[in-house]
Amino acid sequence: MDPLQITAYTTVSAAGDGREALQSALLEGKGGLQPNDFGHAPLDTWIGRVADLENRPLDEGDRQFECRNNRLALMTLQQDGFLTAVESLKSRVDPTRIGLFLGTSTSGILSTEQAYLKLRKSGRWPAGYHFKGSHDLFSATQFVRQKLGLKGPAFSISTACSSSAKVFCDAHRFISTGLCDAAIVGGVDSLCLTTLFGFNSLELVSGQPCRPFDQNRDGISIGEAAGFMILEKNNTTDSGVALLGYGESSDAYHISTPRPDGAGARLAMEQALNRAELTVDEIDYINLHGTATPSNDRAEANSINRLFPSSTPCSSTKGWTGHTLGAAGITESIIACLAIEAGFIPGTLNTQSPDPTLGLNIQRSTKTEPVTRVLSNSFGFGGSNCSLLFGRTSC
Repeated sequence: MDPLQITAYTTVSAAGDGREALQSALLEGKGGLQPNDFGHAPLDTWIGRVADLENRPLDEGDRQFECRNNRLALMTLQQDGFLTAVESLKSRVDPTRIGLFLGTSTSGILSTEQAYLKLRKSGRWPAGYHFKGSHDLFSATQFVRQKLGLKGPAFSISTACSSSAKVFCDAHRFISTGLCDAAIVGGVDSLCLTTLFGFNSLELVSGQPCRPFDQNRDGISIGEAAGFMILEKNNTTDSGVALLGYGESSDAYHISTPRPDGAGARLAMEQALNRAELTVDEIDYINLHGTATPSNDRAEANSINRLFPSSTPCSSTKGWTGHTLGAAGITESIIACLAIEAGFIPGTLNTQSPDPTLGLNIQRSTKTEPVTRVLSNSFGFGGSNCSLLFGRTSC
């Protein structure tokens, strides 16, 4: 496939605000997880919480979009000179020809949770509650589209934890078929009670910071994050990092458990390699989905062992950010790009004893070395698998 060059990107997570903060956290081994203090009756777990969102209300003119999710989206757009980069893009590309593709799993559902609590107490819906502007899955996309002044194709993708990975696939399809000339992709997911208590009901939430691929792993740490990227074709001012390939598949196995042999995940990775016309030996690093649940980590390991050499460096970066669900794909894609640009392989924070039965070359600590091609995995509930391949365009 024709690569899409990445000409700007930005992110906010518990690991920091902006690219520089995230990169510093990865290099210095400073994670963003903290004991859970979210909600009126916090679960005994750890979370990746973005600081100060409660004190960042939207402007009066944006009140119909008011929710934690859209606050996080706006906060992220304001990092790393991204708004300026979008204006530059609009000077080169007609705004009607710029696509916007965003992923989220729960959107602004917290606003509805809070509204129901007030309804139970007072018998009335709270003033100012707007389902369409906050909870609706198109809310963040419409809000960002309005903020950026875009007029091209726009939609939300909600496929659980693969949501903001799959946006890259649709962006490439829209550009390659001539429906748009450039795209802004990304995702945003914020903390809410539905995900915290929902995953807890499935016995998937850990009582300590998550330990991906550790032999004593016992569950996830939920986080929140947002990220955005500009994708272009034939741009001569690019950073040298591009989307080289992508793959998608569906397990069709179980609503919340991955297919144990990892066949669906392997198919997604094979598709990404084939589209990029690369072999497994040409991949320098794999950013694993790595949720730290026993079944997910084992299924992912099975898929990789059937495809890659045992020497391929792998890690999960969810120990820094938590599992950001619908924002995991974009967050870890940005980590992949940072690894290529700065030359490092992230470690697997909090993991002390990698499970020897999984057979992977798990990197426990971050190490500095040249990186030219990275595969990033995002696997969602229902077996919705997506693998993205990033690399330098000049190698």
